Amino acid sequence: MTDWQITEGLTDYDEAVATMEARANAIAAGDADELIWLVEHPPLYTAGTSAKRDDLIDPDRFPVYDTRRGGQYTYHGPGQRVAYVMLDLNKRGRDVRAFVQQLETWVIATLDQFNIHGEIREGRVGVWVPRPDKPALPDGTPREDKIAAIGIRLRKWVSFHGISINVDPELEHFGGIVPCGIQGHGVTSLVDLGLPVSMEDLDVALKASFDVVFDTP
Repeated sequence: MTDWQITEGLTDYDEAVATMEARANAIAAGDADELIWLVEHPPLYTAGTSAKRDDLIDPDRFPVYDTRRGGQYTYHGPGQRVAYVMLDLNKRGRDVRAFVQQLETWVIATLDQFNIHGEIREGRVGVWVPRPDKPALPDGTPREDKIAAIGIRLRKWVSFHGISINVDPELEHFGGIVPCGIQGHGVTSLVDLGLPVSMEDLDVALKASFDVVFDTP
């Protein structure tokens, strides 16, 4: 069984990490069910295990948290849905690559419910939206904007951290970092793409897509 929990308001990042770690340990011990936890954070930057300090352009802008999830620098803030994913891969097959692909599929299926075509790019983590309405990069590469980030960690084959999807965050706040170390391309959100989607709308879509993508073990 996978529990779902939505926390209203803004959740402190250190509190979120402590809660995830405790729940992951309990799941690994067989003392708790799996959990999808939906939160929003106050404005902050997180540094994954592959973060390069040169990609932190404005270190004094918001609090910066070093985290042991995979990936590079990411922004979290109001208007962005963060879905923390605590799933037991001991029961779901110990295949990290397949699990990340499931997370990507989950995000893409969720966006599809709003007629947004998200895509995966080799060498660029996250989910991307083609932007033919914007100028191409100087080398002629078509412009694409990132709408969702993915970064996980495993402990005893139980996952935590997870995904984030931009509903209506302040996109200018991404300017303090090079998001995921990727230059040139931009960042977008559901509202930026012209969709009047609420956080509640996204939560419903996330749940519906999860039940299709992830089988209950």
